[in-house]
Amino acid sequence: MTALRAPFTTLALRRAVFCVVGVVSAAAILSVPAIVPALAVLILWATGAMSDQPTPTVAPVFLVLFPLTIALLVVLAAPIGRAMGAVHRSLADRLLDVHVDAPSPRPSKRISVLVSDGPGWRAVGYGMLKVPLAIPQGYGAFCYVFGLVNLSYPVWWPLFRNHPPGTRLGPVWALTPFGTIGTRTFAGTFLIAAAGLAMLLVAPWLMRAGTTLDLAVMRQLLGPRRLAERVRELQVTRARAIDDAAAMMRRLERDLHDGAQIRLATVAMNLGMATEKLGVDGPPPDLQQARELLALAHRGAKDALADLRDLVRGIHPPVLDNGLGDALATLATSSAIPVAVNVELPERPAPAIETIAYFCASELLANAAKHSRAGRIWLGVVRSGERLTVTVRDDGVGGANPDGPGLSGLSGRIAVVDGRMRVHSPAGGPTRVEIQLPTHV
Repeated sequence: MTALRAPFTTLALRRAVFCVVGVVSAAAILSVPAIVPALAVLILWATGAMSDQPTPTVAPVFLVLFPLTIALLVVLAAPIGRAMGAVHRSLADRLLDVHVDAPSPRPSKRISVLVSDGPGWRAVGYGMLKVPLAIPQGYGAFCYVFGLVNLSYPVWWPLFRNHPPGTRLGPVWALTPFGTIGTRTFAGTFLIAAAGLAMLLVAPWLMRAGTTLDLAVMRQLLGPRRLAERVRELQVTRARAIDDAAAMMRRLERDLHDGAQIRLATVAMNLGMATEKLGVDGPPPDLQQARELLALAHRGAKDALADLRDLVRGIHPPVLDNGLGDALATLATSSAIPVAVNVELPERPAPAIETIAYFCASELLANAAKHSRAGRIWLGVVRSGERLTVTVRDDGVGGANPDGPGLSGLSGRIAVVDGRMRVHSPAGGPTRVEIQLPTHV
């Protein structure tokens, strides 16, 4: 059933459009070599060499203009390649849902930089490889388009081939990968339709093979180099780590200043006032008021301890000392929505990864309780090799925005340790958020 549905899916149609654009692009690239002789003819015509009475300056002018024009084409090749690469990356993103990062920007517009532009020349190389890559794409697009056309023959035949008996008409031809098929009868159209159905069933796999090869070459030639990409990722994650550390320090300072510090100052003030009420020697002048001040100081000390305990728990939850499984089970009991927890950890990850996974789960559960209107939440943690996967899904209304402040901030935080987050939350639900972390920093 999957093979029968494959030609009629949205993905098959998008792949067909991508393949057709690839064939058109390859045809345009094949026409580039014709520019040089055409350019030579144009220069000769402009300088009068092709007229009946050429001027004596034709040869020197041609010898100057032609190399200059070729040099101009060489200089413009890299910028044109960059523009072409941007178009193909955009098509892959829009049609195939495959995002290829842009290479590093060109540092300068000087001619020396244009000629030595590595990403631009790699894009030119991609354009040259586009010609052989377009062969399976064109074959798949041909089978897809003409498969649909051939499949329609029995439908329109009675509408247009309804001539009186005895009328002899020429055959109607149909294109197939192995040549043409002609028929003069309605029965013959079913043979064409069978060929069209076979072409349709084969087309998605041909287009898939062609687009897979194209995307592999695109990632290598149109994206950033692996080392440059890694350096850029490290620069971004370092900036995020510095920002997160600064934000945490500001939060700790604010919580200490606005919470525990004020409470402890109040305790000290109440104890000082109680000491005054008790007096230095002799009977206490105001014992009842001293007792009230001591009670206030005692309550303030307990509140300060609670604030400090919450502050410490925000830095490193003590429940993580018993492992991530127990910590998540404890976290699930405090959720307003019932949470089913499944933890499969044959070995404990690094403590820093456990802390990140715990806070990610806590944030996602809080978001689900606040926005999802769900009746049930499922929380799973699975370790596979050197990867730790945290999955939170619910049966709520969906519509979670990965670019919103909550999820985007969470994505930035886990990127510090090379973590990745995927969000699937269509309107109407359900919502599934998957976070992948390394097991060691």
